[in-house]
Amino acid sequence: MQAHHSGSRTPLRPWRRLALFVCFTLWFTAALVAGDIRFIHDIYFDSTDGTEIHANLWEPVDVDQGNTYPAIIFVNSWAIDNNEYLVQAAKFADEGYIVFSYSSRGWGKSGGMVNVAGPRDMEDLSAGVDWLLANTNTQADNIGISGISYGGGISLLGLANEPRIKTAVAMSAWADLRESLYAGQTPRLVWGGILVGSGYLTGNMDPIIAKQYGNILTNNDIPATLAWAAERSPISYIDRINERGAPVYISQNWGDELFQPNSVIDFYQNLHVPRRLDLNPGIHATAELGGLIGIGNYIWDNAHDWFDYWLKGEDNGVMDRPPVTMVVKNRDRREEFADWPDDAERETLYLGPRGTFSNGSLDVFSNSSNRTNKIYSGILSGATTGVPVISPIFEAHLEVPIFTWVPGINRFLATCYESDRLADTMKIRGIPEVAMWITPSDNQVQLIAHLYDMDWSGTARLITHGPITLHEAVPGQTVKVDIPFVATAYDVPAGHRLVLAVDTYDQQYGPPSLEFFNVRFPHSSSRQSTLTLPIVD
Repeated sequence: MQAHHSGSRTPLRPWRRLALFVCFTLWFTAALVAGDIRFIHDIYFDSTDGTEIHANLWEPVDVDQGNTYPAIIFVNSWAIDNNEYLVQAAKFADEGYIVFSYSSRGWGKSGGMVNVAGPRDMEDLSAGVDWLLANTNTQADNIGISGISYGGGISLLGLANEPRIKTAVAMSAWADLRESLYAGQTPRLVWGGILVGSGYLTGNMDPIIAKQYGNILTNNDIPATLAWAAERSPISYIDRINERGAPVYISQNWGDELFQPNSVIDFYQNLHVPRRLDLNPGIHATAELGGLIGIGNYIWDNAHDWFDYWLKGEDNGVMDRPPVTMVVKNRDRREEFADWPDDAERETLYLGPRGTFSNGSLDVFSNSSNRTNKIYSGILSGATTGVPVISPIFEAHLEVPIFTWVPGINRFLATCYESDRLADTMKIRGIPEVAMWITPSDNQVQLIAHLYDMDWSGTARLITHGPITLHEAVPGQTVKVDIPFVATAYDVPAGHRLVLAVDTYDQQYGPPSLEFFNVRFPHSSSRQSTLTLPIVD
């Protein structure tokens, strides 16, 4: 891959000047309260291929007396540079850390092209560790790494690839880039577009990035694209982390439609090292933002405790706390678990066909009816995940749920199943799944499954959803598809009903084609479609 050496500097765009001014103001404010620390700006170090990487350094001033300190490396988020962590870096330095933040290649003042956490980024990280050890009083055995989003992904990959890094704190990171871009063989249209578009606006993008994203959208050369993504997926290297026993703290957000939590949960479950997982309200990176400007923040407080324990050896009780926490959706209540609740009871509801004027059933007893329902492809069925980006923000931070009115869902474009009224509150914790028999009319079809909490009036709140796309279906052939929903924590109140609505389109996902199709849903005693829910007491 070609590397661009940043020997000359291009003028900063006006919005970048404004961003730098804001960052400088934040830094100045932090410096006033931080105490006896020193900030060194505009450090450059050379990576393996000669590319210049731009960095900042914070350190306690008494390093001049020969004192040594543990170190934390911060890596920038996508479309942001190393000034992102100025306030938190100052806080850590005031607490007795050497803090080194750098801009990944292709971002900010660093040279080269954006490598999307690839091999070049790993070389840059190792070169940064070399510089840190050669030029500061860093304790070589006590180096941690952290970052949000892009920086979180590089932190997990760095922990697997750079043996001198002892522990990682990853916030809003991905675990499997294949799942983030193409889970359920369904392109992430809105968030993928935001990712690629913002990259071209703010960074020096390698053309391979647009090509790979184009492959996802057009279903072209998918094996090669998924191999490219696998190389950039921490889950591909989880054995290295386990072999080292390197501790990992992960923070993820329920409404993160860019890096949905499912693969991160899978990654966490397959870690056999000291670990922690916090699941929070918010979309991509929003739960961590307050801490970046010094506002008290649950995640950043845990990050400080985590590094103090693993890099300083402080017995602060962080490892005595339950390692899994999750905030219940629309409840603002954080629950704690001794582990991921794999032992949650699995409640299976069977899908029964709908009638002329009624929804299909969700029942604990298997279906005995023999009937086929049919829907057509189209938009605006009434089943919805809300307005992309906007609705999840309102839901997470303003407590405005994503609503639909179930009687108003278009039954030509969607099919609905509803349960009886619940006798008790149902506490869903984890990943619901639908296993559904379908008969598509075309070789390319898409289904979006929505799980709702419906009250007496037919008004329903979205609990979670899940997409599936078939690219090589046999028209007219009945197949069973499995649709995992996005992980959630949700309490369905007693007296409410569960509703499963299935249609063919959602604006946040790329459709497989623009051709019309229909989907039949056969129901019979020999073909049982089911909804499985993870329930805790």
